[in-house]
Amino acid sequence: MDSSSTSDENSHLGYQSSLSSTDQTDHSPTRTTLYSVLSTDSFTYYRTNSEISCFSELTTEESSYPETPSLAWLLTKSPKLDRRGLAHVDYDSVDLGDKTIELETMKERFSKLLLGEDMSGSGKGVCTAVAISNAMTNLYASVFGNHLRLEPLHPEKKLMWRREMNCLLSVCDYIVELVPKSKDLHDGTTLEVMAGMPRSDIYINLPALRKLDTMLLEILEGFQETEFWYVEQGSMSGNSSRPGSFRRIVQPLQRQEEKWWLPVPCVPSGGLSEKSRKDLRHKRDCAKQIQKAAMAINGSVLAEMEIPDTYLASLPKSGKASVGETIYRYINTADKFSPNHLLDHLNISSELEALELADKVEASIYTWRRKACVSQSKSSWELVKDFMSEVDRTDKNQVLAERAEVLLYCLKQRYPELSQTSLDTSKIQYNRDVGQAILESYSRVLEGLAFNTVAWIEDVLFVDKSTKAQDP
Repeated sequence: MDSSSTSDENSHLGYQSSLSSTDQTDHSPTRTTLYSVLSTDSFTYYRTNSEISCFSELTTEESSYPETPSLAWLLTKSPKLDRRGLAHVDYDSVDLGDKTIELETMKERFSKLLLGEDMSGSGKGVCTAVAISNAMTNLYASVFGNHLRLEPLHPEKKLMWRREMNCLLSVCDYIVELVPKSKDLHDGTTLEVMAGMPRSDIYINLPALRKLDTMLLEILEGFQETEFWYVEQGSMSGNSSRPGSFRRIVQPLQRQEEKWWLPVPCVPSGGLSEKSRKDLRHKRDCAKQIQKAAMAINGSVLAEMEIPDTYLASLPKSGKASVGETIYRYINTADKFSPNHLLDHLNISSELEALELADKVEASIYTWRRKACVSQSKSSWELVKDFMSEVDRTDKNQVLAERAEVLLYCLKQRYPELSQTSLDTSKIQYNRDVGQAILESYSRVLEGLAFNTVAWIEDVLFVDKSTKAQDP
């Protein structure tokens, strides 16, 4: 499917990387969200760590799932999917009048999608890839924006999520690649023809994402009858997508203060039963596995996206000017480079500092790689990947780039809630590949939902632990 658009690449398309939070409301879907200023329903997205969630119903026998859930086990627990990786939705029970309304709604939304969010029809809208990415982001906000606790998703919201997501994902049916295939004719002659096959990245990742989607909804469905309940505290008025406080390691008391806008979980005076507590811990581990899987897919898709020329043009002339004198001196002179020691020395105290450092280090990586390419008489950026496997490891610029890459990796490991870097933001903004846009946005919103689920369960376990500590 051609992902190009008549839209102007320099049209008023705004992206804003989200700030990290110790928890993320569904008004702000996770390693990362962007939103278009052209869409009023868009929202920011936080990527963070947390701890607790439920799988299936509380009445499920504990022996029916392993003690330590693995991704392979998780993917075998989902229902059968069709050839697109889509779960079947039964619409037979829906009233005919409701179907008509839904059809008109879908026509309207697909019309806006085809117009690239430009209702004037003048061709100044965003490209198809960005329009679909925004549509998925906004759908997530509409369905899960007010879902702030451990409870089943409302049936109407669930139906809306399934129906509209299936429509958006149906585009993938027409994203194919031609491969040679042998064909036998009636006279015994064998010919080699080109046959259309689902594109490999979509064929592999889309069914996996669909399964993760189904499992997350099953986790929420398992909270129909619980020993805990919620009471309202604070106010949801004002900016509901306000970023929470940044944290490296959040202490329990701090976490409760940071999530002031969420309903507060309550448990019985004696705490939760051991069975309920064990079930919550298991569900938390399942949700964590789902979050990691979604993050892995999102990261791999972003890595495959083409680096925009605008980003390359904005790179500084030297890596030293990008990272600063202190970091450059350590990276350049340290005999045994220790990124963790360097991060400890920098003493990062806010998300802004962490995100700025990530942007600077990432920019320095490409700056040093560019210089290394020039030294090898390779001036084209298209040869960077080939150069990475062939370069002389004694080249100073290449050594600096490798150390900066390790530093960036350790920074993201230490602060997993870090929002998207400028490079990731730029990639999504200027991406023209519809398939990559679908996989990136779908994995991103699922990562956000998984993170929320984990964080909500951790809140319940924290309250339970505090209640037990107060008992004589």
